[in-house]
Amino acid sequence: MIWLTWRQHRSQMVITAGFLAALGLLLLGSAIEAKLYIADHAPPGCPGPAAVCGELDVVLGQRYDAVYSIFGWMPLVLPALIGAFWGAPLLGREYERGTHRLAWTQTLPVGRWLAVKLALLGGAAVAGGLALSLMVSLWRPVFRSGIDSSFGNIGVFNMVGVAPAAWWLFAFALGTLAGSLFRRTVPAMALVVAGIVASMFTLFAVSEYYAEPARAELTGSVVMDDPDIRLVSVAWEEPSGKEVAIPAAGVCPRRVDVGQSNRNAEAWERCLFGKGYRYVVYYHPPSRFWRFQWTEAGILTVASVAMFILVVRRTVRGKLR
Repeated sequence: MIWLTWRQHRSQMVITAGFLAALGLLLLGSAIEAKLYIADHAPPGCPGPAAVCGELDVVLGQRYDAVYSIFGWMPLVLPALIGAFWGAPLLGREYERGTHRLAWTQTLPVGRWLAVKLALLGGAAVAGGLALSLMVSLWRPVFRSGIDSSFGNIGVFNMVGVAPAAWWLFAFALGTLAGSLFRRTVPAMALVVAGIVASMFTLFAVSEYYAEPARAELTGSVVMDDPDIRLVSVAWEEPSGKEVAIPAAGVCPRRVDVGQSNRNAEAWERCLFGKGYRYVVYYHPPSRFWRFQWTEAGILTVASVAMFILVVRRTVRGKLR
């Protein structure tokens, strides 16, 4: 059965392995070249938090814009491809070609036939996701600006840790379920893409409830020192202690800024701070990275197992239809 699974699905597995290898070479090449560039052009003390290092970040962003663009699409595109080309054809193609009538009437029980395939391909998807996570984790520290925000940046968050493995497994399970429902490959692929997009936005929306948000009161600025936080909500706290979304119009005069200038907004904020207002930020600190990683991975894994169970039950009950 292992050999049969390899023979039937080797094209998807080989293409995926080749893609990961090509991606790894791209990331490795850009990281090596970026390190050499930094060594030759970085001011003293850079990379680092100094203001002068910001110019280096801008140059790196412009120099590797194409790599950044590819990286930006990977959290959404890669799981969708796994679901569409690994999961959807698993049963959808069997139904389309009618080969299920032959394969499921042999001495090997259909439940075992499907369980072995799900286990092997699901394990391969998890391994591929972990390999991707390792490559990104080794590549990312070279680029500080944006890419280095592994917790606050949801795209980066879904590319490191255990999240890629969980998303790849979820996508494979979703594709398999879609193939068993539609019994056609192309509609199943479409459902996978829509399902991955909806699931990703849904989990991002509910992620703020993974833990009780921390609370910070700012008295001189509306910007947190740590750029890697995950923002939940903000408010202004009046001197009386009451929180409001926006202070009353008569407290401080406010003018609209023109263009990219923030001068009027900054003057309005200074006025509020001078009158005893505080800026309240509810957020999740970067120290909760692994808590959020395992929580999201747990949700996706439970959903994947539930879909696998549903697929097996539907297939066993209707194997000859």
